[in-house]
Amino acid sequence: MKRILMAALAVALVLLAASAAFAGNKVRVAFVLLETINDQGWTASHYAGIEQLKKELGDKVEVSYTENVMSPADSERVIRSYAQQGCDIVFGTTFTHMDAMYKVAGEFPKVKFMHCAGYKTRPNMGTYMIRIEQTEYLAGYLAGLMGYKNVGTVATQPIPEVVRGINAFTLGLLRGLGEAKATHDPAKVNTVVWLKAWRDPVNETTLAETLAGRGHDLIRQMADTPDSAKAACAKGVAAVGYCDDVARYGADCALVSTVFHWGRVYVDQVRKVLDGTWKPVEYFGGMEDGVVGLSPLGKAVPQAVRDKVQAVAARMEKGQDESFAGPILDQSGKERIAAGQKASDKDLLTMQWFVKGVGGKLPN
Repeated sequence: MKRILMAALAVALVLLAASAAFAGNKVRVAFVLLETINDQGWTASHYAGIEQLKKELGDKVEVSYTENVMSPADSERVIRSYAQQGCDIVFGTTFTHMDAMYKVAGEFPKVKFMHCAGYKTRPNMGTYMIRIEQTEYLAGYLAGLMGYKNVGTVATQPIPEVVRGINAFTLGLLRGLGEAKATHDPAKVNTVVWLKAWRDPVNETTLAETLAGRGHDLIRQMADTPDSAKAACAKGVAAVGYCDDVARYGADCALVSTVFHWGRVYVDQVRKVLDGTWKPVEYFGGMEDGVVGLSPLGKAVPQAVRDKVQAVAARMEKGQDESFAGPILDQSGKERIAAGQKASDKDLLTMQWFVKGVGGKLPN
């Protein structure tokens, strides 16, 4: 009996040691989120990525997150707190978090940091962004094929991410209108108004209603709630959603929504931390990586349009990006991208000019 008890104890100790060793191999991951996880837009899409990370890596990860981190001061406080707690990798999920993360990363060289939509890096800090312009182009192409030629866009903040999205949508729109042989004003098919916020449901609704009242035939949502798309539907105007499928939230007039799949990025980065191969990168992936896509198309979209959009999407999934292929002119008529050329990643990530076809100006 004594031998049996001793053997059982030995096995228990081995299992305990193994469990402790495994626990020590857990990656502690933290996310700094701009808004709430149920904002029905940007942060909700990042939270879906967090859920995918937990599902795929299970007990190999310990995940924390903080919501509603908007100001630079709050960003620095939250990021520093996670670093002090011994997190292995911290993700900042919006442009606003960049400067705070860059500062804290310099103070905690053993902690890994990844920042979404920014451009500053360190030996322990990388960046990640997805090619939103690909799905913007597809959504615009769809709208143009259906003859929409007086779009009103409720834009958020005038940073390169938003600017290239507006441009890509407009380029796709012009291509679709050309193929549909629809008469239009090539200098003004997409009028932009600025929310100057990422999320402001009241003003999103007001701006969408104003654009609809001025005769715009489609409202392009770019904010972090579906409210501008829902307002369009209430006015009997078509809409295109952003970041998540707005039809899920009542915007049943939406032709399509662009959707983002951050989980693929998070799983890849954390796996690299787990296996010891993580290095700071400047990730910029698109449809070929499965990180961006389109929602199911609305019932109003004809089959012929569906087929054309899917054909372009299939080429993009193979790495054939058509969103910024020249020749491309800016609003003044100056050639920015020559025939036979494409915008470089640097061009896209620093874009601060509008293509011909956009109505409105970039705020200072």
